Amino acid sequence: MDRDVKENSSTPESGSNASAEPWTVRRILDWTTTHLAKHGSDSPRLDAEVLLAYARNCERIRLYTNYEDVVTEQQRATMRSLVQRRSNAEPVAYLVGKREFFGLDFFVDQNVLIPRPDTETLVMELVEEAQKLTAPQILDLCTGSGCVAIAAASNCPNASFLATDISEAALSIAQKNAETNGLQERIQFLKSDCFAQIPAGAQFDLIASNPPYIPDAEIETLEADVRQHEPRLALAGGADGLDFYWKIIQEAIPCLKEGGQLLLEFSPEQETDLRELLTASGNYRNIRVKTDLAHRSRVIIAQKCLS
Repeated sequence: MDRDVKENSSTPESGSNASAEPWTVRRILDWTTTHLAKHGSDSPRLDAEVLLAYARNCERIRLYTNYEDVVTEQQRATMRSLVQRRSNAEPVAYLVGKREFFGLDFFVDQNVLIPRPDTETLVMELVEEAQKLTAPQILDLCTGSGCVAIAAASNCPNASFLATDISEAALSIAQKNAETNGLQERIQFLKSDCFAQIPAGAQFDLIASNPPYIPDAEIETLEADVRQHEPRLALAGGADGLDFYWKIIQEAIPCLKEGGQLLLEFSPEQETDLRELLTASGNYRNIRVKTDLAHRSRVIIAQKCLS
């Protein structure tokens, strides 16, 4: 790259030979990969590809089919700005305004948590349980970008969804994502602090949530791109990270149908605590834990006890 993207390292335009060489797709990818690696990115090549594809308004594969193309000055200017921001730990998903999740594209900005592959485990388990039912009614608490409800809805055509969040900005983004994916007729969105605004008497076959679960004291130890840019509202789970689980486990019972199930994503080290919370409530049975693709405990499922 060139000019503005320097910080503590010189650009490859330094020196007569470097400045004479044209800025091709290949050269920009190689330089950006090295630069981002020096600035803390744990996936510098992927970051470079996503950013350059965005700057060139093309699919990533086109970078390699046009590997020796000279990049225009306008595209280079866009790329310089993106790389500088990424060097300051701004997440790639926010820079390009989207993130792929469960085979779908989701618009994201700093009002919502960026969807993670770990959360696809929650979606897979939700879809599996929903497909056992004829016309399930499903509640998604703390919906954020809407990724859980939307991904599940795309795979469960007979299900209906209510998705809630306390953030109006997040709900606006979730609604936009539902519309983009053609699912706005199947998902209702509601501003609610967990169950507070759920209509009286409403009951669901399945309640799913990926709530905030980072202990407050650990927020400042998170990676810079998360700590500095993602919404604290979607991260902080109280002193021990369990505040939302306490609330959801207790308040879900009136909203679950007989034999209905609660599905919660969690951090692996919280498994024992969640098992104890569910057991101690006396309201759940068939408690089991599902692992993610890295074989780490990730989703706990519990069934409402029969009356």
